[in-house]
Amino acid sequence: MYIKKILLIIAIFGILALAGFSWYVYDVIFSPNTAFSEETTEFYVPTGSNYAQVRSMLEPRLEDMGEFDIVAQKKGYTNNVKAGRFILKKGMNNNEIVNTLRSTNEPVWVTFNNQERLEDLAGRVAAQIEADSLQLLESMRDSAFLNHHGFEKRNAISMYIPNKYEFFWNTSAEEFRERMREEYERFWTEKRLAKAEEIGLSPHEVMVLASIVQKETAKVDERPKVAGVYMNRINKGWKLEADPTVIYALKDRLQNFDTIIKRVLYVDLELDSPYNTYKYRELPPGPIAMPDISSIDAVLNYEDHDYFYFVADVENFGYHKFAKTLAQHNANKRAYVQWINNQKINR
Repeated sequence: MYIKKILLIIAIFGILALAGFSWYVYDVIFSPNTAFSEETTEFYVPTGSNYAQVRSMLEPRLEDMGEFDIVAQKKGYTNNVKAGRFILKKGMNNNEIVNTLRSTNEPVWVTFNNQERLEDLAGRVAAQIEADSLQLLESMRDSAFLNHHGFEKRNAISMYIPNKYEFFWNTSAEEFRERMREEYERFWTEKRLAKAEEIGLSPHEVMVLASIVQKETAKVDERPKVAGVYMNRINKGWKLEADPTVIYALKDRLQNFDTIIKRVLYVDLELDSPYNTYKYRELPPGPIAMPDISSIDAVLNYEDHDYFYFVADVENFGYHKFAKTLAQHNANKRAYVQWINNQKINR
């Protein structure tokens, strides 16, 4: 009888111990363990990180780091850290956090628009993915890659079509470049290629002319008309005489693309640069900025008209006055010159 009581007591204590242990295990695995007040927080794990580094970054966001360590060890995460961008939600338990860090790398949207140079593009993209600007720039300028795909350093920026793209944050510079090449080839559909051939321009030449149109007018609805002016000049064998190319040539000579030039002077038109379309009939050797899709399509589908000249419309800012003859253009130009003088814009 006495032995039975002892065994019963032992059994009761065993059950209580097991229950306590089970509750502890449940608490460690399934109880909320976040310390941030926001509904969600972004957590970035750089490429090559080990568990100690992840632990150091994660600790301020958790209530009990020791309990997380236990679950991470049991689930094999400590030896299998994944790089990426992860979204942690308020109230997550350790099991959910580990599962998130193991398998739910969340993509980011990468956007860029009308950058003038690869340096500017690299900086813009580096602010949005893990690869730094130097890595991106070196990749974009890689001669072997450019030659293989029919590009040169001066027109390499053509390959990057301004848009909004989904990437994983831990995308490498080479992966970004390769994806952009694929997007470029996808953009140049059979229809667009046929259009380019129809107007007598190669895709590279279309991109160069589109960059000039882009710089000439911010009004999307006016771009086909501006493109039509330049195509009329090209078809007549004229020089383009586009002010934005002179501005680019000036910046290129100074190697200062942050400088602001609001007025092109007559002396600037003599600048000896392949980008100066007042001096050379040929198109510039590369785009003077990244043209967006509306500018590219404006060139491919330029407006068929008889205009050869245009100047800023001081009565309808943002738009231009178009002229068929030099006499008409000079009359329009006088109004613009008077306005810009009144504004005291000398450069």
